[in-house]
Amino acid sequence: MSTRIHLSAPHMGEDERRFVAEAFDTNWLSTVGPNVEGFERELAQRLGGSVQALAVSSGTAALHLILRAIGVGQGDRVAVSTLTFAGSVWPIMYLGAEPILIDSETMSWNLDAALVEEYLTSAARSDALPKALIAVHLYGQHADLDPIAAACARHGVVLIEDAAESLGATYRGRETGTTADFSILSFNGNKIITTTGGGAVLAKDATALARMRKWANQSREPAVEYLHREYGFNYRMSNVLAGIGRGQLRVLDDRVRRRRAIFAQYREAFADLSGVVMQPEAAWGSHTRWLTVLSLEPEEVPVTPREVVTELDKENIEARPVWRPMHMQPIFAEATVIGGGTAQRLFETGLCLPSSSSLTESDQARVIDAVRAALAVMPDRSR
Repeated sequence: MSTRIHLSAPHMGEDERRFVAEAFDTNWLSTVGPNVEGFERELAQRLGGSVQALAVSSGTAALHLILRAIGVGQGDRVAVSTLTFAGSVWPIMYLGAEPILIDSETMSWNLDAALVEEYLTSAARSDALPKALIAVHLYGQHADLDPIAAACARHGVVLIEDAAESLGATYRGRETGTTADFSILSFNGNKIITTTGGGAVLAKDATALARMRKWANQSREPAVEYLHREYGFNYRMSNVLAGIGRGQLRVLDDRVRRRRAIFAQYREAFADLSGVVMQPEAAWGSHTRWLTVLSLEPEEVPVTPREVVTELDKENIEARPVWRPMHMQPIFAEATVIGGGTAQRLFETGLCLPSSSSLTESDQARVIDAVRAALAVMPDRSR
């Protein structure tokens, strides 16, 4: 059988090897060291210098730290995009808060700014405002942040950017993760650049970031012995993994260009197929195309995304549907949802295709042929 084509595979180079080798050669094999400091500094510089960075073990850990830093606790509400990965919601649950799930719009597939305004206005009338709102930038494209930020500011709600999937994207000329006071990144193995596992807190408030740094380091006090005055977490990134991150940062722009080129090739290859609609690029920013995502309009396409995923798997090609919205997840079945119909339709029609920056032209041609073959078959659903 042909070699498996993955959805989004790590893409490494020589700089990553060099930084990791330096960590081994100098024996900096812990959660402190020059690569951690360098990665945090270089990441902040890459984002324009308006934020400071804290390297941690995952994007989920980063969000947990931020929510704690702004005082989210038992019984509080936190609004969040319903069309997202569960990691955007788990930290709300860790702190005993209640998620409020908000629908998407169709221009970017992200948080609907009009629904945010409507929800916050209504919540203010009943004294039920959320403490924070998490705007997720899905698949490498920004939500329409300015009206969302303005609505949050009017109602005293802290805005957090979940930029786990959008490093390299821009919004009205600004880098991802730099509009809100607090943001998170992910460097999981499938992201546009990776540390194999990891994430980062981005913050404009140096004092708040220092508190989160302490909590991520088991809340150890500056004393000779291990002294603790508050609870903490083991959320630090290792010096070895940070070395990988330093190398990856140096090729971020190349990785974005390559993924955008892959998307453009898919778009051209499917241009003649009725009912195949590529995820749009909203006018307010640049899309990294971390994943190439399209929708199959059921009125025109005889197969569902799940059926295409199954057919591609037979050809040893990995694909998957769009994220299942949180309000459609069994664990969040009782959660409050604002809207939901747009996210549900995107889930039911959306398909993610292999988008690795290392994807070869021949492998992409193989994916294109397999997709076209799957779409040409009318399934027998009578059984």
